[in-house]
Amino acid sequence: MATVEHTDGTAHAAASGPGAGPENVRRRDFINIAAVSFAGVGGLTVVYPLVNQMNPSADVLALASIEVDVAQIQAGQAIKTIFRKQPLFIRNLTPQEMQAANAVPVGELRDPQTLAERTKEGKTNWLVTMGVCTHLGCVPLGVAEGENKGEYGGYFCPCHGSHYDTAARIRKGPAPKNLEVPEYSFLSDTVLKIG
Repeated sequence: MATVEHTDGTAHAAASGPGAGPENVRRRDFINIAAVSFAGVGGLTVVYPLVNQMNPSADVLALASIEVDVAQIQAGQAIKTIFRKQPLFIRNLTPQEMQAANAVPVGELRDPQTLAERTKEGKTNWLVTMGVCTHLGCVPLGVAEGENKGEYGGYFCPCHGSHYDTAARIRKGPAPKNLEVPEYSFLSDTVLKIG
């Protein structure tokens, strides 16, 4: 090993021989970067299948949106269909049902929403909601002819007694929220696209 003397009189040992220059430091840096990159790619190869298996299955993706023809639903009637493996209610509100919903002071509601916030502009007679009670997930009654619509004329959950009004807003019982309004749009006057 050679000794290098500095201008201030101090000396230190300097490495000599092959691999003792600045190019050696660059080689070591390259090897470290290559090893870390290889480990990162290997880690992604292991993690990707684990994360990918949490994605929705093909049958769920196929039902990501549905189209429903509502031409045959008369005022005051409702239908129940399936959307993403859950019940979906589509109701054609009568002028009296819309008036009853609009007459309720929003401040008195547990989950305050107006009928206009739950429907589309110019189509306030069409109420589209998921048919799943927000308490524990039962399917409320009130869609079919003669079913119990609860004290407020909308829907009634027979499991624990939640009552929803004509705008599917929670009015009485243990449910904390209104029936969920999914994303939807009108493709024409009589065809809805849900999702």
